[in-house]
Amino acid sequence: MPATLVTPHAVPPALIELENLSSAERSVALYVSDMPDRYRYRRGDDARLESWIIQGATRLGLETLYRLAALKSGYQLAWVEKCTTAEQERAHAERFPKAVRLRRAGELASLISLRTDMSEEAKERGCRPQFDGGCPTCNGTGQVWERWIEPGCDWYEAGYRPCWLCPGPVVPARTVAVAA
Repeated sequence: MPATLVTPHAVPPALIELENLSSAERSVALYVSDMPDRYRYRRGDDARLESWIIQGATRLGLETLYRLAALKSGYQLAWVEKCTTAEQERAHAERFPKAVRLRRAGELASLISLRTDMSEEAKERGCRPQFDGGCPTCNGTGQVWERWIEPGCDWYEAGYRPCWLCPGPVVPARTVAVAA
């Protein structure tokens, strides 16, 4: 007769290592952690920041963390290119209602990223932004129609080129709320 489990036991959470998180993932993890809103970095606080990053990553879970960081990266790219849509603005504000906290979390995550190595997988994830409603320049197709002049030529060329904002065809993301 096979043995049956009569006492419940908890499965330990997956160990999250700082090296396996991209800079955007570290930023989102800090945002949802117990880091005080008015926290000021002092020399030697690296271990405290790292523990808050791990805490936030554990709190969200890796899949949610990856998706939120990709959406944050996509919003920042679109904002820099001045092509954010109303849908992106609304979704970003719902996801991250405390803009000052998000900015500070990004600054502190960058500080930690300067001092801590990042795995190749984390670097690759950091290069795959997602957009609410699709890429604002190519609508998720991964290519845009452009006219350009080749070096040394006197005429324009025209055609489809890879989108400079997104890594290729992307699936629009669903809205995810985060409370901090």
